Amino acid sequence: MTADVQTTRDVIDIITGGWRAQALYSAVKLGLPEHIEAGRNTDAELAKATGANEEGLHRLMRLLVAMGIFEGGDSTGYRGTRVSAALLDGPESLSGMCLLYGEEFYSAWGHAHHAFSTKSSGFEAAYGVPFYEYLGQNEATTRRFQLTLNAASMFFHRVPEVFDFSGKKVVDVGGGGGHLLATVLGAAPDAQGTLFDREHMMPKAREHLSTTVGLDRVELVGGDMFKGVPEGGDVYILCRVLAGWDDEAVVGVFENCRRAMADSSSRLLLLDRLVEDENSTVLPALWDLHLLMTTGGAHRTVGRITRLLDRAGLDIVGTAELPMENTALIAAPRAL
Repeated sequence: MTADVQTTRDVIDIITGGWRAQALYSAVKLGLPEHIEAGRNTDAELAKATGANEEGLHRLMRLLVAMGIFEGGDSTGYRGTRVSAALLDGPESLSGMCLLYGEEFYSAWGHAHHAFSTKSSGFEAAYGVPFYEYLGQNEATTRRFQLTLNAASMFFHRVPEVFDFSGKKVVDVGGGGGHLLATVLGAAPDAQGTLFDREHMMPKAREHLSTTVGLDRVELVGGDMFKGVPEGGDVYILCRVLAGWDDEAVVGVFENCRRAMADSSSRLLLLDRLVEDENSTVLPALWDLHLLMTTGGAHRTVGRITRLLDRAGLDIVGTAELPMENTALIAAPRAL
């Protein structure tokens, strides 16, 4: 039988994907983007700056250049690319994501077969504790996780285009570091905001919101969305906070938002990546499995979300597509 060369190449490209990810992780761990940006552009200079073995670093750079992370070579000097620029230190850097995915999440995916076979968290199999409990015990990982969430917020600027926040009291439930709320309030100067999240998120959120929209327009409230949410909001936002929880817990959050709404004109805005059981694209399917691997959670279909909202007395009245295959669902309280 004649081998199908292209099929073999396709399989090899897939099974070596983890090697490429670890090469990129190593580049970030060694600080190569910063060193090359600073003009240290030979193997010897990079080895001296990082403390890495020069030959090992040369072989790593050979692959990174082939992958398009950098350009050039030892004889001509390495140069940065748009990819390496995205890894430089800064508020929108993807470096934290690379570190988190190259360490904790890579270890979690090492237990993929266990996770698929038992429908349980690969992370917990690797580390012995649930993901969010681990975050509470490891400050460095928590910081990388928050940076990862921030880096994945490239669709935030589109949110004010799909919903009119003018004059509204906006309650961002599980608002994290405040990046989405700052974007919303920046687009609607006459809106007021409440950021609601666990107490340990308040310092970072206060710091970000104070330097962007000002604390005179924002109230910061610590608490647990499963027990209740701030009352009197015109719009409640749930952005990427539901996938790690089971259906009963999610219905409870929907009910809390429904009860807290100012009146029948209030809305619930869900921002998340949804999955489709038929004709799925790769990225949502990957993120869904990644949730299983990290928290044991799952992304949901529109149909499943609709049923959960219905149980809480809410109906979907609008939808919109957002970048990176995210979706906005707008839900209204049903007349009782």
